[in-house]
Amino acid sequence: MNLRIQQQIRRAPIAAMAVVIFLGASPSFASDHLDTRTVIADPRADIGDLYAWSSYDGKRLNLVMTIVGHSFSNDLRYIFHVDSGKRFGQIRATTAIECWFPSGKLVDCWAGEADSAHGDASEPHGLESRKHQFRVFAGLRDDPFFNNVKGSRDAYQQAAGSLKQGAAVDAAGCPHFDATTSQAILDKWHHTDGGPATDFLKGWTPASLVVSIDLDAVNKGGTMLAVWAATATVHKQLDRMGRPLTGNALLAPLAPDEVSDKLKEQYNRTSPSTSKRFIPEIEKTLALYDSFDGKCANQLLTDASKESPQRYRQLATVLADDRLWVDSESTICTQFFAVELANLSGQSLARIDCGGRTPNEDAVDVYRSLLANGAVTGVDDGVDHDEKEHSTSAFPFLASP
Repeated sequence: MNLRIQQQIRRAPIAAMAVVIFLGASPSFASDHLDTRTVIADPRADIGDLYAWSSYDGKRLNLVMTIVGHSFSNDLRYIFHVDSGKRFGQIRATTAIECWFPSGKLVDCWAGEADSAHGDASEPHGLESRKHQFRVFAGLRDDPFFNNVKGSRDAYQQAAGSLKQGAAVDAAGCPHFDATTSQAILDKWHHTDGGPATDFLKGWTPASLVVSIDLDAVNKGGTMLAVWAATATVHKQLDRMGRPLTGNALLAPLAPDEVSDKLKEQYNRTSPSTSKRFIPEIEKTLALYDSFDGKCANQLLTDASKESPQRYRQLATVLADDRLWVDSESTICTQFFAVELANLSGQSLARIDCGGRTPNEDAVDVYRSLLANGAVTGVDDGVDHDEKEHSTSAFPFLASP
């Protein structure tokens, strides 16, 4: 989670009081623990965002990991995990692209046992690996993530007020907001302090690790790829990320510190294959998101027939897995969540898209809309692009700082 977001929430802890009231926790615990104490203590271990998409020529997988800190640590490994299979949800092989920064601008990177690179990767053209299977860049770039943090805070405050006044909550945990309340929530999300929406992250320059790698080096199990990132010491994993917001926004975001911190520390140490235990916690938060448009049980993949938190079991299971799915057979990459939409809800237009996440996509609005109304639009925070234009074809993709 971006450090500036953390600082903003710390200064305005009531930002998501709706969750506090909804889960029955005391509002006095509404403090900043959107990420764990471990990575807050060292922002060089804190993954801000992950991007993954296939190249226009159909030959490479492009990967970007932004780090909240402005530098890399020589005590840490920065890892892209690329799982591969023949179809969505079925993995047959895994390739780890691992980078270490021994000193200064020097970087050592390995793509499994297939190829490696050693040298200075700080120039925009990057560093090519020994066998020419991948190129790596490591240095400061403009942060492509954009988000109306204050509008999101105000939207939660609006929901909190309605819950405090006694809005009904169904057996699945979804609050029933009337049309006026729902419209007010969505309107707050679309503005900043009552005025035009602004990007709170404008000008942020994180340390950025960029890799463009031959598909043949990562698709041993098939052309369907699932990507997640991690930071780790030689002893343990410190942080993990796949899709935006999942790890920080859906896991007991405002439970008491000792509860939330422990839960997130545990989550950050797991892999997608060992994260099923967090599904019940994610179900609870999905119920709240489901309410924002004024209608319950219209969230993506909800089972309207179930009057229990298991209404949200299918989507919670997908989100707990937390990987960016990329169909590398497609060279059209414009729709976040496309692979999931094509394979889980049968949306035909999504089948032509590679999915993943590119630096220019408004993935946050898509994500929130799917959680609120089951569509890729509907929840709009009013910020639809970064202040700089990033590339999906020209290495190192992210704009200069």
